[in-house]
Amino acid sequence: MTELLSPAGNPEALDAAIGEGADAVYLGLKSFNARLRSSNFAWNQFEGAVQSLHSMGKKIYVTVNTVCEERETERLYRFLNYLNKIKPDGLIVQDYGVIRMCQEFAPDLELHASTQMNVASAAAANLLCKQGIKRVVVARELGLDEIRKIKEGTNAEIEMFVHGALCVSESGLCLFSSYLGGKSANRGMCTQACRRLYNAEIPGAFESGYYFSPCDLQLIDHIPELMEAGVDSFKIEGRMKSAEYVGAVTAAYRFVMDHWKEDRKGAIAEGKRILSTDFARSKTDYWYGFKDTKEGVENAGEKILNPHQAGGTGIYLGKIALVRESTEEERKLSMEGRPDAKTEEERVSNFIQMATLKGGSYAPDPGDSIRLHKKDDSGRESHKVRVVNTDEKGNRWIDIPLGFNNGDSVYLLQTKSMSKRYKRVLPADLSRCRKQPGPERLPVLDLTPLEKNELKWFPEGLYIAVSTVADAYAVQLAHPVRLILELNSETLYDLMNKDSAEKPLLPFSRKMVIISLDPFAASGEEESLSQNLNALVEKGYTTFIVNNLAHITMLKKYKNVNMIAGPYLYTFNKWAVSFLENLNIMAVQTPIENSQDNLEETFQTISERSRVLVSCFAYPSLFRLRFKLPESYDFTYFTDKEKMTFKVNSTADGSFVMPELPFSIVDKMTSLKNKGWTHQLLDFSKTKVSKAEIRTLINMINTHSVIPGASRFNWKDGFYNPEKIEAYQKAAERKAEAENMKKPGSRKRR
Repeated sequence: MTELLSPAGNPEALDAAIGEGADAVYLGLKSFNARLRSSNFAWNQFEGAVQSLHSMGKKIYVTVNTVCEERETERLYRFLNYLNKIKPDGLIVQDYGVIRMCQEFAPDLELHASTQMNVASAAAANLLCKQGIKRVVVARELGLDEIRKIKEGTNAEIEMFVHGALCVSESGLCLFSSYLGGKSANRGMCTQACRRLYNAEIPGAFESGYYFSPCDLQLIDHIPELMEAGVDSFKIEGRMKSAEYVGAVTAAYRFVMDHWKEDRKGAIAEGKRILSTDFARSKTDYWYGFKDTKEGVENAGEKILNPHQAGGTGIYLGKIALVRESTEEERKLSMEGRPDAKTEEERVSNFIQMATLKGGSYAPDPGDSIRLHKKDDSGRESHKVRVVNTDEKGNRWIDIPLGFNNGDSVYLLQTKSMSKRYKRVLPADLSRCRKQPGPERLPVLDLTPLEKNELKWFPEGLYIAVSTVADAYAVQLAHPVRLILELNSETLYDLMNKDSAEKPLLPFSRKMVIISLDPFAASGEEESLSQNLNALVEKGYTTFIVNNLAHITMLKKYKNVNMIAGPYLYTFNKWAVSFLENLNIMAVQTPIENSQDNLEETFQTISERSRVLVSCFAYPSLFRLRFKLPESYDFTYFTDKEKMTFKVNSTADGSFVMPELPFSIVDKMTSLKNKGWTHQLLDFSKTKVSKAEIRTLINMINTHSVIPGASRFNWKDGFYNPEKIEAYQKAAERKAEAENMKKPGSRKRR
C-alpha cells in the first residue's frame, strides 16, 4: 500500500495534513534540516506530535538532511541521542556522517536517504540498503520508466516527490546559494538563486528573465502508473507552505490514490479540481512523457522553464509600501485563532507589524494566507492575515511578520474561503513533554591509519582536471603528476574509438590518467555507464573519481581499480570520511564549498592530510541541469542584480552554470603544502584552457600572486552562520549603547 507523506512545517500544517488523510508527515526541528527558514517544531511540540500520531496509527519522519561540519558533530551526536529516545518512525538524512554515527550509536533508528543524497539508480539504492538504509527518496529528475527500473532492482523502499516546488539543479548538487554568500543548500539555507531575475546578453541586446526558475511539479495524472510500479511513498513538497496549501494538496492526492481503480479518469479529474486552489507557479510533469533519456535531455528544459514566470509563488499582491508598529489591540486580534502560541510571552510579544501593499490587484482579507519575499532574497515566510484596518487616509493595513520592510514582495497563497478547521493533533497539555538533547560527549573517532604503500597510486604533487582531450595537451607543460579527465559524451567517444596501443590518445600514460565520473548517475544510463566503465578498465584505466554511490557499486568488483571519493560525495566531517573508509575508499577530494578551518579540523594530522586532494582553482558548476536549455535561451553570459557575471554551457550531457571568474587559492598553494596538503588540484572542467593560460597560472603559483577578481568561495569565511551573525549584531549593539552612554547628557543606568 503506497503511503501518502505530507509536509508539516508548523502545527497548523500538521493538523491539515492529518485531517486530509496523510498516512505520515515529515518535519524538521530547529537544526540539521534543509528548511531552516520554515518555522519548524519546538522540542515539546515534536515529542507531543510523535505521541499523538503513534496513537492514531500514523507515522512521523524527521529531517536531518544537511551536511555537518566537524565542529558540529558533538551537537549532532546529542541530537541523534535525543531522537533515539523520542522514537520517530524514521530520519531523512543526507550526510554520510549521520549514517555512520547512527550505525555506531543508534542502530535502531530507521534511516531514509534524502533526495539531497542524489540517489537516481538501483546501484546507489542497493549500496545504501547494505549500509542499513531502509528507504531512498529518489532524485526528482527521473521518469516513470526509470522509477520502475529502480524499484525492480532494489530491496530498498522507494519514496518520491509528486507535487510541489522543484530545484532547477540536479538533486543535492546546487552550489549557487553557497557561492553567493555561504548560505548552502546543503546546509538548509538556500536563498533560491534559481528564482531570481537575471539579465542575459543576447545578440545585439540585453534581456531580463527568470531564466532558471522552474515550474512546480504535479504528477497527479501519473499516480495510477506509479502505484502500479510499486512506489512505496508519495511525497508532497512544502514545509514552508501554508496549512491551507498542505490540506488541499493532501486531499487531492488522497482522493486519487483511494479512487483511481474504480474510475481512473474521474478520480484524476476530481483531484485536479481540488488542486485548482493551488495558487503556486504553473505546473509541469517534468521528466514524464519522453520515450528515452536522449529525448528528455533535449526537451525537458521547455517543460520546466519559463523565463517570463516570476520567481515568486502565488498570486502577486504587490510590494510593501508602508510599515508601522502594531497596536496592542491589533496584537490581541492577531492572537485569535492562534493555538500554537501557548506561553504568556508569546501572547503579549510584539510578533507582528502592520503594512500597506501597492501594485497588486487583490486586497487580502482576514483568513487569507500570504507569502512574503524579501527584496534581497534573504528570506521568505508564509503568514495568515488576521488583522485588516483602514486609516483616515484610506490606507489599508494588514498584519505581517516582523523582519519585512518596504519593497518586499507579497503573494497570495490561499483565500479564507478555502480554509478549513482541522482537529488539533498536538496534545493540549505539553507539560509532560520535557525531553531535550543532553550534554553527552561524542567519543573520539580516529580515521583508519594508512598501510605502507596503500596509496602509492595517489602520489603527492599537482593534479590537473580537464574536460577534453585537446585541453589535456594544453596542460601537459605544467607537468602534473596526474591528469584528471572528465568522462562526458565527447571524451567517451574519444576514449572508446581512438585510444589504442599503437597511437596513444592522450599525452599521458593510462597509469597517469584518472577518470572523473559525473555526479548524476541516473537509472536510464545505469546499464550503459556500467558497460563503459568495464571497457575503460579493460583498456587499462584503473583510477576513478567517484561522485555518486552508484559508481562505487559499479567499480567495486574490479580488484585493481582505485577510487577517490569526489567532491560530491560530501566529506565535511570525520564520520563521513569513516563511512567511505568502510567502503574501502581511503582517498578523498574535498568539497569545493568547504572552508580551510573545517578542512583542518577534519584532517588534523599530516598522515590524514596525505589522503586529501584539495581544489585550489576551479570554475565550479553552480547549477547542474539534466537537460539542455530551451532554444530561446540564446546566450552564454548573464548577470544578477549585483552585476556578477555567470556563464552557461548547454551540452548533450545537460547544462552547467558557472561563474565568469574562477575560485582560486593558488596564492596559498605553497603554504598549504607546508601544512601537509601535498595533493593540489587545478580544475579546468567545463572550460577551455590554452598553454598561455597555463603558463600564467603556474607563474602566479610560483610568485604567490592573487588572481584579480577571483572568488575565495567559502575557503576563508566558511558557511554562513546565523548564530555568529546574531552574536556580532548583539556585540555591535552593546558597543553602540556603551558609546551613547559616554556622550555628554546621556543618563547613566542605575
